[in-house]
Amino acid sequence: MTARSRAQSFDVAAAQYAASRPSYPPALFDCIEEFTGCRLAGVRVADVGAGTGIATALFGERGADVIAVEPGEAMAAAFRQAHPDVPIVRGDANALPLAEASRDLIAYAQSWQWTDTTRSVPEALRVLRPGGALAIWWNTTAFDVPWIREQHERIAHHCGVKPRSAVRPSDSDAIRLAGLTGLRVARRQVRWSRTVSLDTHLANIGSRSAFLVLDRADRGAFFADERERLSRAFPGEAVEETYVVDLLVAARP
Repeated sequence: MTARSRAQSFDVAAAQYAASRPSYPPALFDCIEEFTGCRLAGVRVADVGAGTGIATALFGERGADVIAVEPGEAMAAAFRQAHPDVPIVRGDANALPLAEASRDLIAYAQSWQWTDTTRSVPEALRVLRPGGALAIWWNTTAFDVPWIREQHERIAHHCGVKPRSAVRPSDSDAIRLAGLTGLRVARRQVRWSRTVSLDTHLANIGSRSAFLVLDRADRGAFFADERERLSRAFPGEAVEETYVVDLLVAARP
């Protein structure tokens, strides 16, 4: 299964994605303002790989002037339904459909890993105005929470992928892995949590690309077992999900 196929898989689960995926904490946007040295109000932002608009909406709440870029047809349709007043264009990070030096900030929430950094980094720099910045972040696994670490290992085993290391990469390794070597980059990790129903938790997991590319029977078997296991761990079926947002902000040279 190619990375492109996995990236395109989200289109089949746009409604599930919109209903179950976690948002991002206010502290994340405080960090972006701190690193860029300016408030987001009035800042021209491009939210690339916007999906159903989770990050776009949060930028809008801060008063930013946002345009969304999304490659998936179904995801873009869900975005338009949820955010009819926010402009959205079809395209991806490797060939941004945006004018040169037209944006102050380009954001990639959960989407940077689907890009070819040999193309997406130059594209971001082309579209950013002098003094602008690109921000990339992910809600990452809180490995210090035992049940979350154990679930991560079960998911990796079922989907046939290698579990992530519980040791987070150093700042220099994170910058290198993100393809941002040579740029001035700031990093911050923000811990946060949300409490959701068991149904929402399972739907969130099921909206990940590793599951979306599996056949229905294979997915069903995993989630039947996982529901039974978590029902015992959370008798009230209220699940506290803990995340660590890993944020990198790179300044345009």
